Amino acid sequence: MTKSSNKTKTSAAKPVNKRSECSKEQARHYLRQMMHIRKFEDKMMDLMSKNIAQGGSHLYAGEEAVAVGAIAAIRPDDYIASTHRGHGHCVAKGGKLNELMAEILGKATGCCGGKGGSLHLADVSTGNLGANGVVAGGLGIATGAALSIKMRKDDKVVICFFGDGAMNEGIVHECMNMASKWELPIIFLVENNLYGMSVAIARSSRLEDHTKRAVAYDMPSSSVDGQDVLAVRDAVATCAQRARDGRGPSMLVANTYRYYGHSRSDPRAYRTREEEAYWHDRDPIKLFSAQCIETGILSENEVKAVDDSTTEDIEQATQFAVDSPMPEASELYTDVYA
Repeated sequence: MTKSSNKTKTSAAKPVNKRSECSKEQARHYLRQMMHIRKFEDKMMDLMSKNIAQGGSHLYAGEEAVAVGAIAAIRPDDYIASTHRGHGHCVAKGGKLNELMAEILGKATGCCGGKGGSLHLADVSTGNLGANGVVAGGLGIATGAALSIKMRKDDKVVICFFGDGAMNEGIVHECMNMASKWELPIIFLVENNLYGMSVAIARSSRLEDHTKRAVAYDMPSSSVDGQDVLAVRDAVATCAQRARDGRGPSMLVANTYRYYGHSRSDPRAYRTREEEAYWHDRDPIKLFSAQCIETGILSENEVKAVDDSTTEDIEQATQFAVDSPMPEASELYTDVYA
């Protein structure tokens, strides 16, 4: 397969200089969440390499600013629908690290009793309607949730996360059409990490600019630097306000990059080292840490303190998960509905 360099295709999305204000408390919270996600995923790779974590798992490292920024822009009682690469969404939506780690290890103390695993993490108590093992499978769930909100005359919104690899799936267009026609309170958030498995968008689609897809549904669309947590937050906040005002859905494309392969069996042979180096230089945690220090929101010692505490949190969550029991055989048919 010909190696592809996607460095220039999204490099136009420069770090945003003008943003709304960020308080010390918010900065610490965003940084803590992004570090939790990164270290959670790094630990998950370690556990998979030791076969402590088994089965499929698709890691979110590198994309942290999208989940954290987007969910920071909505309320705790709003909803999200996730993807097969959903650990970061779960953490950002308020999921408990112990329960998330235990779920991925298939333990009874997991948020789904050990039955969902990595590909089907869900936590309805936090408004997380779940990850999905089917590409674009969350679109129908999210659109249905948005329809229920409108029918109940509520003012909640739904963020529907999905990737560039889902863009050519039929359900994406069916749901966008329905959401636009019925003016549903949903944000279609495309996490454009440049590859659907190993296939670059230029190889799979005539139209590389995802925002243009929304024109067919008379839906506003825009793109944002997905490595900039505040830029994502502010862009999603605009979409969320539109939805709450009853003006219908929006589409937002966040340009980002996954550090690991599609899954643990992916050696990333289709990517150049130059491309990977470019995106690592634009690491969302590094960018935000530097910004906080430069602007005086947080000191270097405060950033380090967050770093140290999040490492401890992940180690504690890992130990909790490893020590937790497997589900009882009697639970096999519990929560199974027909």
